[in-house]
Amino acid sequence: MADVTPMKTPAEQALTAAYEAARGKLVGKGALADLRADAFQRFEASGLPHRRVEEWKYTDLRMLMREAYPLAPAPDAAAKARAKEAGQILAGVDCRRLVFVDGAFAPELSDLTPEAGLTVGSLAEALANTGNLGDALVAEHVGKTFATEDMAVALNTAFMGDGAVIRVADDTTLQRPIHLVFASGSDKPSASFVRSLVVIGKGAQVTIIEDHDSSEAQVNAVLELVVGDDAKADYYKITRAKALHVASLLASVGAGAMFDTFAFTSDSGVVRNQHFIRFAGEDTQGNIRGVSLLRGKEHVDTTLLIDHAAGHCASREQFKAVLDDQSHGVFQGKIVVEPHAQKTDAKMMTRALMLSDEAESDNKPELEIFADDVACGHGATASALDPGLMFYLMSRGIGAKEAESLLIQSFIGEALEEIEHEGIREALTFAAVRWLGARG
Repeated sequence: MADVTPMKTPAEQALTAAYEAARGKLVGKGALADLRADAFQRFEASGLPHRRVEEWKYTDLRMLMREAYPLAPAPDAAAKARAKEAGQILAGVDCRRLVFVDGAFAPELSDLTPEAGLTVGSLAEALANTGNLGDALVAEHVGKTFATEDMAVALNTAFMGDGAVIRVADDTTLQRPIHLVFASGSDKPSASFVRSLVVIGKGAQVTIIEDHDSSEAQVNAVLELVVGDDAKADYYKITRAKALHVASLLASVGAGAMFDTFAFTSDSGVVRNQHFIRFAGEDTQGNIRGVSLLRGKEHVDTTLLIDHAAGHCASREQFKAVLDDQSHGVFQGKIVVEPHAQKTDAKMMTRALMLSDEAESDNKPELEIFADDVACGHGATASALDPGLMFYLMSRGIGAKEAESLLIQSFIGEALEEIEHEGIREALTFAAVRWLGARG
């Protein structure tokens, strides 16, 4: 029987050519080089994910990615100057900014003030050097936080260049959030593959913000997050990406920890945010939330895999999307409860607010339960603005547009109000109001 070789799209051919050209220059040797090669072989065998891959059914990357942009060169002074204003949504929040321009760490734009219990470094340096803390963390965790066959993660592993390596020592409480700003500074279309590693020690308290502010750039980002026992970790993801943006969170959360995440997406082209989260220890609590604001022909996909691998854990997933014009919103959420994860308490809800008859929303929450003493549930809704409430507001002298804005603010406010950090909550609320004001 003859072997069947699938035809490669131009983007897949370009990615293969880019890897062959770059493989000798990619940092890391030995086991890391083997990790890269294995990841790219898996991509070569499968190609870009497409609609016949169930997890990518609604975001056919093979179709959406018409071409693969060349790898971004090292940023020059002009590129760094263009990137200085990135991350302005949080301009009023006191954060430690670590800036990456076209996927490369820019220490001159970053706040590297020493702080007890905190170690910050560059992934590229950790991969290139030996014998320091960064290398020990990389060897222990990179590629091992959450095992997945996802092709976007495989591509990132093959091409990963730079990113942050952060270690927070046991029982350390950081005074300020760490704001990872990923900006595009190139004046030409380019691609970057950023990989970050954050390891939070036992009993530590940390707030991490991953902020992507890009124009004509294709970005494939992975953040590996390891949360120690009894730690408290808050993770925020802000995305404004004009071209193609695929981001993966790979998280392992220890026993007795508190883990909250919030994803805010607006003013983007094609975005896929995927979370792979494992509750690896007992008595852990997690809140995974997000708001997406879509208009025009924007496409935003939120995909979750929440693995309850230990008993007595509780998780809440709540996502809201506002869709206008011809935009397309996707939510795929799966909660898996392992056989020994008794007393799991997990609830998932996704809601879509449709502002246009041409908008499309695909919602697919799922449960896979292999334990018999659990309390789990999920739900999904998609609806238009309530005409009764619109009539009520307009009968009080409020104009139609203002009435719409008030109802939309109320819809997303339920999720935004759950953000614990006051400054971040106010900044994202203001960003949402500004998006509403731009509707015309």
